[in-house]
Amino acid sequence: MLLLLAVASALMAVATTLALRQFLVSRLDDDLRAANRFFTQVTTAPPGAPPLPGLPPPLLDDAPGRGPTPQDTLDATIVDGRVVAASVYARGGQERAVPVEELPDLVAVPVGGPPVSADLGSLGGYRLMAVRDPAGAVRVSGLSQQRLQETVDQVVVIELVVAAVALLGAGVAGVFLVRRELRPLERVATTAARVSALRLDRGEVELAERVPDADPRTEVGQVGTALNGMLDHVGSALAARQDSETRLRRFLADASHELRTPLAAIRGYAELTRRDELAPRTEHSLVRISSQAERMTALVEDMLLLARLDAGRPLERAEVDLTRLVVDAVSDAHAVGPDHRWRLRLPERPVTVTGDASRLTQVLTNLLANARTHTPAGTTVTASLEADPAGVVLTVDDDGPGIPPDLLPRVFERFARGSSSRSREHGSTGLGLAIVQAVVTAHGGTVEVTSRPGRTTFAVGLPHALPVEAGAQPAHR
Repeated sequence: MLLLLAVASALMAVATTLALRQFLVSRLDDDLRAANRFFTQVTTAPPGAPPLPGLPPPLLDDAPGRGPTPQDTLDATIVDGRVVAASVYARGGQERAVPVEELPDLVAVPVGGPPVSADLGSLGGYRLMAVRDPAGAVRVSGLSQQRLQETVDQVVVIELVVAAVALLGAGVAGVFLVRRELRPLERVATTAARVSALRLDRGEVELAERVPDADPRTEVGQVGTALNGMLDHVGSALAARQDSETRLRRFLADASHELRTPLAAIRGYAELTRRDELAPRTEHSLVRISSQAERMTALVEDMLLLARLDAGRPLERAEVDLTRLVVDAVSDAHAVGPDHRWRLRLPERPVTVTGDASRLTQVLTNLLANARTHTPAGTTVTASLEADPAGVVLTVDDDGPGIPPDLLPRVFERFARGSSSRSREHGSTGLGLAIVQAVVTAHGGTVEVTSRPGRTTFAVGLPHALPVEAGAQPAHR
């Protein structure tokens, strides 16, 4: 705004100065023509004649012994291209000769042409015009431009002072007005910042933030009103999403809970029937029935656990010896998968955290089972544990074929299925890594995976103490 105002002020000052100068030059030229007529008539008038009428009063000044003469005027006579007389008559009648070095400028003035400007050195700038008198001589008359230039300079100074004061005042008033007008926009930005800090991706969200005092009659108020409308829409969508997720979690929990009883009955009847003498084909069918019932039971248990974690079921808070958990989990994995090589890297001192021992055991079991079932026989699986003041890092890595690049971004999703490159002999529910992420997140930790052919690493980071809000919100969407 100040830049535009400065440009506008400069353009106005330049235009005003040029117009004023042109006007003053035009007035000076009129006075110059009158002075030229005066000198021409004075030279032809008889001695003692009265002053000629029609001469502008500002040009007249009584000079002793000379009668009325123009003030600050130049008069020169040129005969055959040679200056025979050239004098300047200052105010009060003082006369001084034109310096010899300036005489060529007088000779160069076009005869009968319009007035021209010339710099006469020590005499300053003059407006000059030349006419031929009845005797055939050329009379050059001139008027000083000193007063004109002083007037223009004074106007320029006034314009600069006025422009500076105007810009200063406009700057102060502009800062005040702009800040006052943009204050509602600051409230919009503050509201948007508070909304952006909310966790909207999980759990029950109460989107109560709104832009206060949004005036729809102003542009900024319209932005605030639009943001409030958008927040109302987002809040309704989040409430609908939460309601849908709550119903789905309740359904999964209820369905999983109800399926446990018939599945247990199926397994029990299958085991009871296998005690009798049966045909080999019937025996094989019962074995498959028991196997699938066990697999379905594991699936139901996993779904029930995820539903409980999603519902924000509180975790147990107790001191857990992670070192012992890792040793026991690797020992169990070695018993189940003797065709793999199992290694441990543990610190000299026991590592403890505050958390739910049974859930952390499940994290270790699932990670080791994932490494066992998705890698070929002979693969080396290493479980390591490190501790520092910031927390505990548990890693499980193997030198198997690695996770396919297309599966890596969604490996923690529920029911994520691997390709044949990580084949397994037994089926899987596809929920093992999802449970790992849910449990670790509920403990306030993180889990990451990096993989390339020949090395796959799952890194679990856990804080030393369980966060206070752990279990208050769903651990997985």
